[in-house]
Amino acid sequence: MERQKKAPAAAAVLAAAALWGVIGLWNRRLMAAGLSPLSIVLVRNAGGCALLAAFFAVRDRSVFRVERRHLKYFFGTGVVSVVLFTVCYFSCQKLCSLAAASILLYTAPSFVVLFSAALWKEPVTGKKLAALALTMLGCAFVCGVFDRGLSVTLPGVLLGLGSGFFYALYSIFGRFALAHYPPLTVTVWTFLFAGPASLVLLRPAELAAAFGGGGAVWGTALALTVFSTALPYGLYTWGLARMEPGRAAILASLEPAAAALTGMLAFGEPLGPSAVLGIFCVLAGVYILR
Repeated sequence: MERQKKAPAAAAVLAAAALWGVIGLWNRRLMAAGLSPLSIVLVRNAGGCALLAAFFAVRDRSVFRVERRHLKYFFGTGVVSVVLFTVCYFSCQKLCSLAAASILLYTAPSFVVLFSAALWKEPVTGKKLAALALTMLGCAFVCGVFDRGLSVTLPGVLLGLGSGFFYALYSIFGRFALAHYPPLTVTVWTFLFAGPASLVLLRPAELAAAFGGGGAVWGTALALTVFSTALPYGLYTWGLARMEPGRAAILASLEPAAAALTGMLAFGEPLGPSAVLGIFCVLAGVYILR
């Protein structure tokens, strides 16, 4: 019975991870149109802000009602987590190999487990440690860590660890916010902070050139905003409200496996033995926490 109660929350988190995993579909098209990675961060966060604000202004304005003393939690989820983790991650990619940047990002579940144990006395069980080890090993295989030498620098490693740390903080700040508000309110206010904060990345000429090229770019940006931003954050937050943050973070490690499968199916990228092994490791870790 307890497992049946947890199943919808786990399904929501896994669906969020899968939707984050297909982000390459939209990013590659936007990069081909001339957008830099940091401009894509702006499009994603500002687009998510505009979409959620417009939708709920018509559908349910109650999500905008929050107390001033709780705004610090949304500053945490929106600026400290969503904005800073992407800036650190893309900066790390410039200084290290993509494989190194990816595996450093996925130190995030470890941070969540440690924070949750310290803040809420969330038990660090053998099952959770086994799932954490399997998913991290799987991420390493999927990212190609064991196939080729990693190119790293000390500043790059620090930025990569920063990306994992700030990524983890969404689950932590989100847990505090969810003690006072429903998941939709948390999601909307996250992007009410993340959208404006991302304006520091604004490159007007680059955006004008890309979006002046036709409707295809606008459609891709909309798909990125809906399917790999607003929807997965909403699903993840809904699941986070119904399970331990450490468990949610580990389940979200399905994302790189989903990204690898997307690369194979959409772009014909080869899926080597290491990647297949990594996907099975991630799935095994998810199965342990089912």
